[in-house]
Amino acid sequence: MLKINYSKLKLECGTDEAGRGCLAGPVTAAAVILPDNFKNKILNDSKQLSEKKRDLLQPIIETEAICFGFAHVFQEEIDEINILNASILAMHKSIANLKQVPNFIIVDGNRFKPYPGIPHETIIKGDGKFLSIAAASVLAKTYRDAYMNKIHEEFPMYNWKQNKGYPTKEHREAIRKYGITKYHRKSFRLLPEQLRLKV
Repeated sequence: MLKINYSKLKLECGTDEAGRGCLAGPVTAAAVILPDNFKNKILNDSKQLSEKKRDLLQPIIETEAICFGFAHVFQEEIDEINILNASILAMHKSIANLKQVPNFIIVDGNRFKPYPGIPHETIIKGDGKFLSIAAASVLAKTYRDAYMNKIHEEFPMYNWKQNKGYPTKEHREAIRKYGITKYHRKSFRLLPEQLRLKV
């Protein structure tokens, strides 16, 4: 059973990201403040949910949350500042996009940089423990998936609609065959035999 609150403070915000391990596209984060009486039987860590369930939950979270925010950090910036810093930056931007200022931030994982003026706690596997982090994980995933579906139309040969930019065998085969696009993360090991790839 996921808990509603970690700090016991009002306006506690949960934040999480999606797309950290992808070879293409942005890393996307979301931040969510839920009301104390929020309940949902389906909501869980987005990785445990089917795409259908995530799509069902998105409008419920957005309607019932006190507020939510999301942000993309794109591949150019990922290559510049590295994926960990880009993930934290995306979380900071999503918190900045909230309509209300939270009193406390709970973060999925164990790495975060302090957000100005607001205390925080990192929680390993937090998306399976707290509703607001689970809600943020669902929004981060659905917003990122929607973006990957959009850019799939531009480069259908990589099948991002299906693999969302993750390093599947099919995605790597397409990189080997067609090379890379402007959406690929050049600082990532795009193929196991990186030297054979003409960047």
